[in-house]
Amino acid sequence: MGIDDADTTFQVVVNDQDQYSIWFADRSLPAGWSAVGTTGSKQECLQHIEKVWTDMRPRSVRERVR
Repeated sequence: MGIDDADTTFQVVVNDQDQYSIWFADRSLPAGWSAVGTTGSKQECLQHIEKVWTDMRPRSVRERVR
């Protein structure tokens, strides 16, 4: 199992600043991150992130500029 192994399953995760990433599905999440419910190959997870993460600014920055 590795980051570029086609058999590796990932999950999409998000932190409290609404920043997205991928994480190995069979590992415990690091502190401050939550699973969003999407799992699959690295490419599938990255495609999901591309669809939903439309504003790359951290939430704290977005809230300041409103």
